[in-house]
Amino acid sequence: MTLIGSKIHVPHFVGSVGLARRDITPPLGIRARNWGPAEWDRSEGTHLPMTLTALAFGSSTGHDHVSIAVDATWWRRVDDEWAFRGAVLEAVGLRPEQLTISLSHTHAGPVLCRADEDLPGGELIGAYLDTLAEAAIEAAREALANRQSGRIEWVEGGCSLAANRELVIDGRALVGFNPDEVADDTVLVGRVSDASGRIIGTIVNYACHPTTLTWQNRLISPDYIGEMREIVESDTGAPCVFLLGAAGELAPKEQYTGDTEVADRHGRSLGYSVLAALSSLPAVGSQLELTGLVESGAPLAMWETTAQGSHDALSSVRGAVELEFVDLPTIAELEFQWADIDEASRRERISRARNLRDGYVLGSTVQHPVWAWRVGDAVFVGHPGEAYSKLQIVLRERFPLNPIVVVNLTNGPGFVYLPTTDAYERGAYQAWQTPLKPGSLERLEAFSIQLVEELLEGAHE
Repeated sequence: MTLIGSKIHVPHFVGSVGLARRDITPPLGIRARNWGPAEWDRSEGTHLPMTLTALAFGSSTGHDHVSIAVDATWWRRVDDEWAFRGAVLEAVGLRPEQLTISLSHTHAGPVLCRADEDLPGGELIGAYLDTLAEAAIEAAREALANRQSGRIEWVEGGCSLAANRELVIDGRALVGFNPDEVADDTVLVGRVSDASGRIIGTIVNYACHPTTLTWQNRLISPDYIGEMREIVESDTGAPCVFLLGAAGELAPKEQYTGDTEVADRHGRSLGYSVLAALSSLPAVGSQLELTGLVESGAPLAMWETTAQGSHDALSSVRGAVELEFVDLPTIAELEFQWADIDEASRRERISRARNLRDGYVLGSTVQHPVWAWRVGDAVFVGHPGEAYSKLQIVLRERFPLNPIVVVNLTNGPGFVYLPTTDAYERGAYQAWQTPLKPGSLERLEAFSIQLVEELLEGAHE
């Protein structure tokens, strides 16, 4: 029974917060061929700017955390990822558990692989990665230096952009919109405000592959994230940080196009959903409280805004879960297996297989890393793989009182899919592409639950 004095708690964090933004749009002509059917290699222009945004947290206990969100495709090699992250850690003076670098996973960005330097457009990759690291270092330093007293308040919304992308036709598993499956449409939004109540940033956590623009598109683009960001930033007047959720099997219904207007339309869909969620929050620093009743034509229950307390917990932990590899075919076996597909697509698949084996597949098992942060009531869980949405669904069901921000493609190594067991049974692309055995996602879920429990119980400071 609801009683007078009952309160609707707004999950939040109170501490110091700083943000910094850098433009990381790559040079014209850089290698941006991310799709097998593409008949081109070099970018021919830019759709919307590519950005890097650093978000720094601090607490009264002296803990510092930095989260860097990057408009970028995906790391193809372990050594490239570590060279980038290691440079930031060393230059900024952070411990590994204090830093997460998360990629948006746009499929219309430059190739992040120094080993491709001999391919058309590849001669620009090395210098671009160096510039990217410099931008991350500068942004991290600026975000830490510019921290001010602030508050992050969380609200959950929904957006129908994301759809299940596992369609079976005539017994063959395809990657495309399946109208018979329901997708997780959760949008988790953090409103970042300063001590005066002014919005200084927005955090958006949403799970949907940025695969609108594909082989027909020759422009560098953040995909739907760019237009979403412009809408939110235009309304709030503050930077918007996008963190890709567990989107292993989620993508837009309409995709695989060269039409940038489709990507912009998708961005508007998400952007307006974010603004709707923000508008449902009460005033900064307040909550709803049942204060009494007023007799009118009907007895009216009075829910009014009242001041909310402060939650400044800030802690982190870094761990790893052991996952098993399948018996991987040799490169020669893969070349034979894919002999009947077009040469360009076969070459792309073989290249990815070689890169994966170099520095990641080193035995029969691998230690898959996980970073978990407690930021007030919220918990961030990041890992380098592409987990299915079941990961975030399970965690949010297990911890319903805490905003759980699940972020794929965070740090490394382990840029691999983690599909559900039934995806393996269907023969889904994500299941035959990954080197991990069935059950890996479930192990990651159990391990992540353990980390979150430890954080919420205060086992890590």
